[in-house]
Amino acid sequence: MIFFRHPLPPVLICALLWGSAFPVIKTVYHQWDAQGLTRTLPLILLFAGIRFSIAGTGLLLVGKNLRQELKAASWKGLLLLALTQTFIQYLFFYQAVAISSASLAALLVATGSFWWMLLAPLFLKSPWPNTRQWLGLILGGTGVTLAVYAPGINTGNPILGALFMLSATASGALAVITFQKLKTTISSKNATGFSLLLGGIGLILVGAPALDQLSEMFSPIVIFATLWLCLVSAAAFSIWNHLSTLFPVTLLASYRFLIPIAGVIEALIFLPNERPGWGLVIGGALVILSMIWAQKTSSSHT
Repeated sequence: MIFFRHPLPPVLICALLWGSAFPVIKTVYHQWDAQGLTRTLPLILLFAGIRFSIAGTGLLLVGKNLRQELKAASWKGLLLLALTQTFIQYLFFYQAVAISSASLAALLVATGSFWWMLLAPLFLKSPWPNTRQWLGLILGGTGVTLAVYAPGINTGNPILGALFMLSATASGALAVITFQKLKTTISSKNATGFSLLLGGIGLILVGAPALDQLSEMFSPIVIFATLWLCLVSAAAFSIWNHLSTLFPVTLLASYRFLIPIAGVIEALIFLPNERPGWGLVIGGALVILSMIWAQKTSSSHT
């Protein structure tokens, strides 16, 4: 397909989809606050689990050769994908968005690229970052530190939120690495559907203590938000996993700077109570510059 000849157009679509998740999830939390619902961990994870279970089921229903591919694929690998891509990643992700600002959480998605640069050599035997790339990592780390130090108003607990998001992006990086070992036996659509469904069920089980609040959780606004988030999960993960079969992981990592940009912009546009602090602005600029630096460095060595 012409759409996939270059990674930029599909990555931009993924960025806009994933970026929209931050203000949408935060809107759900605000809705619960207005209803007097306490944002307990089971409540948050039940919401996440329902979202991913619906998205995964939808993908599997439209997938092709599901039975044959599941037989051919490594079940250990599929379980690991579900664990890293969905369960662990979003166990931390939803908590990060709950206790910090959506704009800070969106910016910290950029750390996924840094994790890839560090983990890919260990698991995929790709080259270690060179001197210029290490400098880029240091620059990006400085940017993250500044963003967490002065993120702006209504930021909750930025330090703990940052730790949660770092854990989430590390798990996401491991998920992409895991899929590299599965892509010869199962399509990105089926693998993503299986991962979302199984991981979603796991999140529902952890969030089961909040099942008695199910009817209160899903107001019309939350139902609409859930359906949108299901679309985001199904579409963005499918596109991204398919891209990982066409382009090197390191190249895709360098384009991930579009995701935090989209997330921060969409959060600031749609969440009027969030205002960025100087640390978020300067730190965000440093993070983006470090990722562009890494992209140019990677391109010059391919």
